[in-house]
Amino acid sequence: MAPTVFNTDEATTSGIVDRPRKRPRLEIEEEEEEDLDISDISLPQPHDSTYEPGASLTEVSEMTEMDTAEDFEDTKYIVFESCLKKLFQTCPICKQHCNLQRRRFGTFVSFTQNCPHCLYHRKWDSQPIMESTPVGNLQLSAAVYFSGASFVKMEKICKAMKLQVHQYDTFRRHSRLFLEPAIYHKWKTDQQLFLEELKKKDKIAVGHSAKFGSYTLMELESEKILDIQLVQSNEVGGSFYMEKEGLRRSLDLLQDNNINLDYIVTDRHTQVKTFLRGRNITQYYDVWHMEKGLSKKLDKLSKDKECQLIKKWSAAIKNHMYWAASSSKTGPEKVAKWTSLINHIQNVHTHDDPEFPKCAHPEKVSRDPSKWFQPGSLALYKVEKLLVNKRVLGDVSKLSSDHQTSSLEAFHSVVIRFAPKSVVPLLYLAGMHFNENVKRAQATSKGKALFKVAYPKYKKGKPTAKPVKTKPTFGYVTELMRLVFNEVFAEPGRFVDQLKSVPVPEDLSAQHEKVSKDEVIAAHVSRFSRAVGGPDQGTETQHTAHQDPETPGVSGVQRMME
Repeated sequence: MAPTVFNTDEATTSGIVDRPRKRPRLEIEEEEEEDLDISDISLPQPHDSTYEPGASLTEVSEMTEMDTAEDFEDTKYIVFESCLKKLFQTCPICKQHCNLQRRRFGTFVSFTQNCPHCLYHRKWDSQPIMESTPVGNLQLSAAVYFSGASFVKMEKICKAMKLQVHQYDTFRRHSRLFLEPAIYHKWKTDQQLFLEELKKKDKIAVGHSAKFGSYTLMELESEKILDIQLVQSNEVGGSFYMEKEGLRRSLDLLQDNNINLDYIVTDRHTQVKTFLRGRNITQYYDVWHMEKGLSKKLDKLSKDKECQLIKKWSAAIKNHMYWAASSSKTGPEKVAKWTSLINHIQNVHTHDDPEFPKCAHPEKVSRDPSKWFQPGSLALYKVEKLLVNKRVLGDVSKLSSDHQTSSLEAFHSVVIRFAPKSVVPLLYLAGMHFNENVKRAQATSKGKALFKVAYPKYKKGKPTAKPVKTKPTFGYVTELMRLVFNEVFAEPGRFVDQLKSVPVPEDLSAQHEKVSKDEVIAAHVSRFSRAVGGPDQGTETQHTAHQDPETPGVSGVQRMME
């Protein structure tokens, strides 16, 4: 029995057999037509309380006359084929057995019922058809794509339970003609509305981050993704220049829309630093990125025998960087607080710098000298050289006090779900999901805020409490569905042209010289294969890279097989 997904509100019956509409090639290839033998199916008798042909026909007729504006919003069910056959096995006029013909297109199934006795006939469709495309097929493709799921995995699940779905080629066709153009159109529409809101502000602060070949610009006050750029190395002459190019494109977008930029928060990429200085844009550094870089060096240094004390101070040093940045108003104040760390770890809490003459913590008398670094020690020398060198102090003075790009890192985790291969439409989908859910509140139970305990890798297994957020919403999926069925499907060419207007670099593989498939196959030699020609021609195993040490020229594999 093959279960079929169908739409009850749109199932249609008619007494006239209509000629089926012409369908696209990919869906014709999926079509299955079958004459069904229903003699082995038990027939409900007229005295059966469940058998009411008159009432059933009336209900179906009323159902088909209902005006449903949006078919894709109807409720769907999983129905077994044997249950469907029972609806058509008996003629509603003469109560005799009927001949059935089934046609299937992916999730769509159609039954044609013919009575050889009284010549009654009718046709029933499991779902609406729009211009030869079953609505259920397109909606299933849209649901998979818009949810960031895998069609291949979904198809395996359906095959395991014999649930009928369309082929992967049809899914790709739906994606290319309808789904990806809809995503691009919605992203650009939402982006333009967001830019119009930002125009009303005097100045804005943005954060920039890069991952997976995509470059993201976030408006830091709202924490919404403002722009996403996908850059390929062959566009800019190498991977070293990719981040700068992604940033340039995003800043050009702000400039073209007359957005006043106050400052930007980034990592410490040297090219980005030079580029922003050339455009007279104030730049601050993200604390997390800088702390992460220094922490790795501290961890490496703590493995030295004479620097074991660093392990005890590692967490305090990290926290001190965040505090120095967030509690300061000027660059010199940040530097003064940061350099006070060197005195503090020696149990000295007054300092020569007037910007920060004394530690802010309460005075405590320590009776354990082993917890402090000793003046003149090798460990203190190495720590001081690492933490207060000229470059570090220059970067500390530019740490961001107000905004960080931690939300961008959260966005990257969403990108992994939607776009592991950095496909532009999927990146836009990730942006829509993030923007809709970025301000979720903390979940509560009986008025008490909920937390979960996590063991993040960057803390090396140390537990940390994280607030549990309310469940995410997916309003953007509903909006995309409406866009696909109400606009894109009716006029796909206009939306496809919008997507095609986006410049797409050639694949990296296009840089290499192409060779024929036959040459590649001929050059491929398996370790355990025989040369072409077969054993009858006396050929030997070609792989001789791993030779038997006892017999020169004979591989260990050959000896083992002998």
